[in-house]
Amino acid sequence: MGLRDQLAIPRDVIATVKNPEHRWMAVCRGTGCSSSASAEVRQALCDELDARGLSDEVEIRRTGCFGFCEAGPIVVVHPEETFYTHVTPGDAEAIIEEHVVGGKPVEGLLYRDIATDTAVERWHEIGFYGKQQRILLSNCGIIDPENIGHYLAFDGYSALEKVLTEMTAEEVIEEVIDSGLRGRGGAGFPAGLKWRFARQTQSWPKYVICNADEGDPGAFMDRSVLEGDPHSVVEGMIIAGYAIGAQDGYIYCRAEYPLAIRRLEIALEQARELGVLGENILGSGFSFDIIVKEGAGAFVCGEETALMASIQGERGQPWPRPPYPAVAGLWGQPSNVNNVKSYAYTPRIIIKGADWFKSVGTEESPGTAVFALTGMVNCTGLIEVAMGITLREIIYEVGGGIPMGREFKAVQTGGPLGGCLPKEHLDTPVDFDSLVAAGSVMGSGGMIVADETTCMVEFAQYFMQFVCDESCGKCPPCRIGSTRMLEVLQRITDGEGEEGDLDEIRRIARGMEQGSLCALGQLAPAPVMSTLLHFEDEYKAHIEEGCCPAGSCRALITYEIDPDLCTGCMLCARKCPSEAISGEKREPHVIDTDLCERCGLCKEVCRFDAIVVN
Repeated sequence: MGLRDQLAIPRDVIATVKNPEHRWMAVCRGTGCSSSASAEVRQALCDELDARGLSDEVEIRRTGCFGFCEAGPIVVVHPEETFYTHVTPGDAEAIIEEHVVGGKPVEGLLYRDIATDTAVERWHEIGFYGKQQRILLSNCGIIDPENIGHYLAFDGYSALEKVLTEMTAEEVIEEVIDSGLRGRGGAGFPAGLKWRFARQTQSWPKYVICNADEGDPGAFMDRSVLEGDPHSVVEGMIIAGYAIGAQDGYIYCRAEYPLAIRRLEIALEQARELGVLGENILGSGFSFDIIVKEGAGAFVCGEETALMASIQGERGQPWPRPPYPAVAGLWGQPSNVNNVKSYAYTPRIIIKGADWFKSVGTEESPGTAVFALTGMVNCTGLIEVAMGITLREIIYEVGGGIPMGREFKAVQTGGPLGGCLPKEHLDTPVDFDSLVAAGSVMGSGGMIVADETTCMVEFAQYFMQFVCDESCGKCPPCRIGSTRMLEVLQRITDGEGEEGDLDEIRRIARGMEQGSLCALGQLAPAPVMSTLLHFEDEYKAHIEEGCCPAGSCRALITYEIDPDLCTGCMLCARKCPSEAISGEKREPHVIDTDLCERCGLCKEVCRFDAIVVN
């Protein structure tokens, strides 16, 4: 008897979801689009269909994130795959009238290509998606994450059925090892080896733990998977439990992700009701259940031992290793900790096989990478690309290049503990080993692009401030070292840098790298050291010349008014918060540099480009 014969799922649900002729609209209900009123958009579309008596003919489906977050709220009309951007509730009438009834797309809502300024109608024709390969995100934007029937329609829980009916625990582990799946939480350790170590430890109970404590600034990869395809993570954890011999699982998700947590809880309840989670799963004799544990938002709890301490009700601080979690983890018992994306890959690997997974990406880094692409790039959002794609392809083809015709300066990968790579490294392949060789890391998936207006000293200072705020304080190298390094960086950006500051930064970095208890302290100097390696001249300009080449550090720039361009309109004088600008009407004005706060507001409001920054 097959899985779908055992489960009480209406067959018409599965048939409808998979029907290529089915008429439906996907309305993104991820956090990004929801914050821009996508719930109201969906309701307006439903109301418009009701008013026309078309509710039975067109389905309005809430979905997870499409990835192209800056274009939200997003609505996609199927089966045509017409992609509408920046949709408001007021657009519902036009979509129903012109598209659903009239059969023609609403031109004003179509995405316009950045380079050609032409309208692009279909989802997969948009440049942002051109080089993407959506595997982990394949269900996001397609299924209703709160309807388990939709997940089942796309082979959901088929991997679990296969594991429980056809495979031993050892065979599951070997399949994951053969696939070459490496952890997507940052370190890139082979996932299957973790599972093997936990299975070999002869002590019970054992625990399966999902690390969903995504704390990198600007990162939302795990959140989007949990919001758009929560059952894939649940299924992956159940399979991991079967493989290592565990009956209990925990998903540690930060409380700042309320939508992800709500959809996880819905998914868990649905899975229990259908018998794929809980006691005696599918009559196999194997039992496994999952609890969602909400974290308080401490970045250090992304480190696996600090995470387990938090689950135990203790302060989120790391503990020394060895022993490793596979031997003595949660409550001193064998535990397997993987990232959201690592578990979400597992069902796909079991169904399609290790060879399929290895056919994507590179030999040493198979599969895809999911990044939150942010910063000074035209197209920001969530992307999924095959390992081995270059940074240049991501930034210029997926991301659409740098806004306003500015020059690319650097890209930081790996979040606040990653490294910054300059333009000389744009052709670096994006995989675990190539990024390390170039001086950065893959991390969990943050990617921030900086242009020529970015001061790299200030950039490094920002991340060191983050480390100071997030250090748990348990070990002195991290607690004291990060504070001392931040003080040096602050001094440099304030124009008070001293000879020997760069040597002092290097000395502090060595102490943090060698003496810190966990990866937070060990890797904290990475953004600073990588910017110092590639942009040392910028540091020296701050210290030796008292200037900021990027014109960004307030203490090192001055504002002047070009008398030949100033018309005396007095707009800058009226807007100046410190009353530093004076002059008669229709006469050139001047700025008192002693009073000027260097806020830049005068330059923003000047219509004649008369404000000069030195």
